Amino acid sequence: MNKNLQTLIEAEKAQYTGTLIARFAKHLKQLREETDLSQKEFAKKLGVPESTYANWEQGRREPSIFDIYNLLYTFDIEANELFEIE
Repeated sequence: MNKNLQTLIEAEKAQYTGTLIARFAKHLKQLREETDLSQKEFAKKLGVPESTYANWEQGRREPSIFDIYNLLYTFDIEANELFEIE
């Protein structure tokens, strides 16, 4: 593959991934605020350390697939709702 093309593809992927993570983080915060729980309380309900949850909400870290499933189950929501997919 042409190196320039590969660089463009990698840049596009990074931008898309960053956008998806930012949208997820924003929606996660909204979900928490709708429950009137603090980050600490929300993290405890999910069974994760507060620092881990805070990193998700700030877009610095991505939850594992298990953590995503736990979010969906705990708050009885669909994946489309969690990721704001229409």
